[in-house]
Amino acid sequence: MTVSPPIAPTEERNARTHQIDQLPTLQLLELINAEDATVAAAVAAVLPDLASAVDGCVDALRSGHRLHYFGAGTSGRMAVLDATELRPTYGVEPGHVVAHLAGGTRALTDAVEAAEDDAETGFATAVEVLTAGDVAVGITASGGTPFVGGALRAARDRGARTVLLSANPNAALAPYADIHLAVDTGPEVVTGSTRMKAGTAQKLVLNALSTAVMVRLGRTYSNLMTDMVASNAKLRVRQVRMLVQATGLPADTCQAALTAAGDEAKVALLTLLTRADVTEARRALRAAGGVVHRALHTVR
Repeated sequence: MTVSPPIAPTEERNARTHQIDQLPTLQLLELINAEDATVAAAVAAVLPDLASAVDGCVDALRSGHRLHYFGAGTSGRMAVLDATELRPTYGVEPGHVVAHLAGGTRALTDAVEAAEDDAETGFATAVEVLTAGDVAVGITASGGTPFVGGALRAARDRGARTVLLSANPNAALAPYADIHLAVDTGPEVVTGSTRMKAGTAQKLVLNALSTAVMVRLGRTYSNLMTDMVASNAKLRVRQVRMLVQATGLPADTCQAALTAAGDEAKVALLTLLTRADVTEARRALRAAGGVVHRALHTVR
C-alpha cells in the first residue's frame, strides 16, 4: 500500500479564510494583513538557528569559500533577488554569493514548474559549483522540493555546510541540513499559495541572513554602507552623504577625500576619521580585514 507523505502546513486549509471570496475588498485586505502580521513572530522563533547559519557563512566567506542558494519557483526567485542585491549594496565580489534557480533564468519570469521535480539537475548543479567549505542554502516552502533535495545531497557529498530554509517543521529534507530554519508560517490565506506568508518569511530570513553576514564581514561602518558600489548619480550622492554622516564634516571636504581615495569610500572614511594618508589607510584596512573599527585602532 502506498503511503502519502504528510501534508505540509502551507498546503493545509486556513480556517480563518474560508469566506474570503465573499468579503468586501477592505475586509479581504484586512484579513490578508492580519495573516501577514504573524510572519515576523514565526521568523523570530528561528533566530538562534539563524545566528548559527550566519556565523557559518561568515567563516566560509572569510576563508575564501562561497555561499550558494538553491531554490525553485517563488523560493528560487527570492534567492536570486537576495544574491543579486549584495554586489551593489555591499560590493560583494562576483561569484561569492550565487543563487541557482530550478529552470534557469527563464524561470525568473515564466513558470517552469516541472523543474522543481528534477532532483538530478539539482544534484548535478551543486556538484558543479560547490567545493568543500562552501555553504549551500536550500530554500523550499514545503521542505521537500526534489531540486533542492538533490542540491543538499550533493552538498553533503562535496563537504559543504548545509542549511535548509522551509515553512515546514517536519520537512522531509531536514536530515540533509546541518541547520534547519523551520519558519512555521502555517496555512496560507489562499491554500498552497506560498508566495504569500511563506514567501514573506523567506524574504525576511534571507534579508536578515545576508545583511548580518555583510555586517560581520565589515561591509558597514556603524549602520552605513561603506562598500556600496556607486554606479549612478544617486548612489554617488549617497556615498558622500555617508561620509558626512560618519564624520560630521562638510560635504565638500568629504567629496575631496573621496576623490583622493580613488572613490573608495572606506579608504576616504579612514582618512577623514584619522590623520592617515590614502596609502596608510589602505594598508590599515588590509591588515584589519576591511573592518573600519579595527583599522581605526591600528592607525590611532
